[in-house]
Amino acid sequence: MGITSLTPLEAVLVALSGLVIVFLMLGILCLMIPVVSRLTTAVAGRRTPATPAAPTPAPAPAPVPEKADPGAAYTGQVALIGCDEKTAAMVMAVVSYETGIPLDSLIFHRIRAL
Repeated sequence: MGITSLTPLEAVLVALSGLVIVFLMLGILCLMIPVVSRLTTAVAGRRTPATPAAPTPAPAPAPVPEKADPGAAYTGQVALIGCDEKTAAMVMAVVSYETGIPLDSLIFHRIRAL
């Protein structure tokens, strides 16, 4: 068994037969996917009993932020609502670090603990 050389016509026929086989198999797979999908949903539907889903509670409405008077001048004071100064300082530092904005360029009007 030695290495045999193919004529150009034989090489083209081998390449075409390979392409035909590949596309035939792709077509068969395209036909099999919906069939297998229907079978698996039918089997899965048969195994699990139909139980009604528990109603999920509606999410609580988000609190409406208080609107600041646009004409009022900013006094430089930060309103701390439900948190101490140390926690507020850490929040400011984290915001500055994560945004990459220097702390002296940020303006905090209000910090509220959730």
